[in-house]
Amino acid sequence: MNVADLRMIYDYNYWARDRILAAAARVSPEQYAAPADYPYGGLRGTLLHILDAEKSWLHQWEHGSWTPDLLEADYPTLGMLQEAWGQEEAAMRAFLAHLTEDDLGRIVRYPVEGGMMRERLLWHCMLHLANHGTQHRAEAAALLTSFGQSPGDVDMTLFLNEAGLSPTAA
Repeated sequence: MNVADLRMIYDYNYWARDRILAAAARVSPEQYAAPADYPYGGLRGTLLHILDAEKSWLHQWEHGSWTPDLLEADYPTLGMLQEAWGQEEAAMRAFLAHLTEDDLGRIVRYPVEGGMMRERLLWHCMLHLANHGTQHRAEAAALLTSFGQSPGDVDMTLFLNEAGLSPTAA
């Protein structure tokens, strides 16, 4: 893994997120807040979980500690969540802009349930976070589709096409 690849993966991550948020903007406030049988509840809970993970992991990478969990009650509207996510994306992109190849091999130590400590390479954690977003965007997409507002395809290959990225691109 290298820095350029991780930046592209995060570009894809935000591209796919934006498609989900655009579809979410077409649902009613009641649908946005409605409970559902997914691990983090309905659409609001699922989207907030993705944002919370991004915020927490970035704080862990920069400061060596987790942030307090974000609460659904603090994000009653999609607009509030989008505003917070815009700020978090800016912070993540600033982190990515200063990331070096040497940073990728840095050990990240963090506590897990039961007080145990886990160690991972930074690039492992970063890839995990992007993959985590993919999982929960799929859940959000299923919810949105059930509301008649499918986000459409969010495959990485479509992102690559739209971004004009190909193996032969200069």
